[in-house]
Amino acid sequence: MFTHYPLPSGELASLGFAPRPLEHLDRLIQSHIEEGRYAGAQIALARHGKLALFRTYGAARTEGSTVPATNETLFLLFSQTKVLTSSAIWTLVEEGRLSFMDKVADHLPEFAARGKADITLQQVMTHQGGFPSAGVTEATWADHARMRAEVCDFSLEWTPGTRLQYHGQAAHLVQAMVIEAVTGQDYRDVIRQRVVEPLGLGDDIFVGVPAEKQLRCADTYGREPRENTAAFRAAGLPSGGGYATARGMAAFYQMLGHGGRLGNVRVFSPRLLAYVARNHTGESPDLQMTGIPMHRGLGPHVRGESDRIRGLGTIAAPATFGHGGVGSSYSWADPSSGVSFTYLTNFVSPDPWHSARLDRVANLVHAAID
Repeated sequence: MFTHYPLPSGELASLGFAPRPLEHLDRLIQSHIEEGRYAGAQIALARHGKLALFRTYGAARTEGSTVPATNETLFLLFSQTKVLTSSAIWTLVEEGRLSFMDKVADHLPEFAARGKADITLQQVMTHQGGFPSAGVTEATWADHARMRAEVCDFSLEWTPGTRLQYHGQAAHLVQAMVIEAVTGQDYRDVIRQRVVEPLGLGDDIFVGVPAEKQLRCADTYGREPRENTAAFRAAGLPSGGGYATARGMAAFYQMLGHGGRLGNVRVFSPRLLAYVARNHTGESPDLQMTGIPMHRGLGPHVRGESDRIRGLGTIAAPATFGHGGVGSSYSWADPSSGVSFTYLTNFVSPDPWHSARLDRVANLVHAAID
């Protein structure tokens, strides 16, 4: 059973949601499952500190005997994990132990190797660090000293700060090692102790799933083989290894969209949230994201007013911000309406279908907001 979940339930109508777009959303997700697009899914919708909708669909596992997904099922977040990792950095900034303008090498001296001495934390967090293809070996999952060594040995592919290109693994591996250098703790423990548990989400969000919780994890499928191993789930890779329920992530984004506060718990200051959730990269196109301006913040990205955006919904309010998981999911908050929403699935779907369905899913939720 879940314990201490922080959001009380509320009625859709009393929270200002029109029912028809959400009925369309329900049918859309059911049609995806019937078509075999993905085995299982979860959605959660919240507003003004209340959970308006939490629904689970389909199967958590399909190999061997089918295992239905339940409200306790944990889905792989992929790159949605990135905002959780960055949130641990934010806590250290608010304690004065870090600045976004610090050089990474101020905290990881070995990182200065291979021409990286002047790269700032802000450049890394906005995907302007210059090493977008870098990664670490599987041997580092259980050996963070080796992880630090491999991260510090990353090689530059272009001059830092000169372009915007999504760093799929590298940026948040760097952040994780900075967290460990500053705190002397495992970055997974820092995320849990400083962000997840204070919010009452210890049963709903995991960066590093303990052995006794792993039966709750949905298997993840795709055209290419996917990691569904105990070692991967325990590793909690900072760029894409977290697991969560949709209601857990919707509550986390409620906090982000309400200036760092959830109920009586204040995790961040409003000014910190305003800074990290603003557009730091202007209309520069992201070379990895088919040239779309992704309006990168220091963790999430922002809708803005461009004609095109990925994942947040074309009709979203400009201040809406969030992050997705490759081919599978998205979470976002709209501070202008007090709404947060999470959509999780357990199949990595290719583009163009993936991006098109994300736009439809998000737009249906935006259309429901009165």
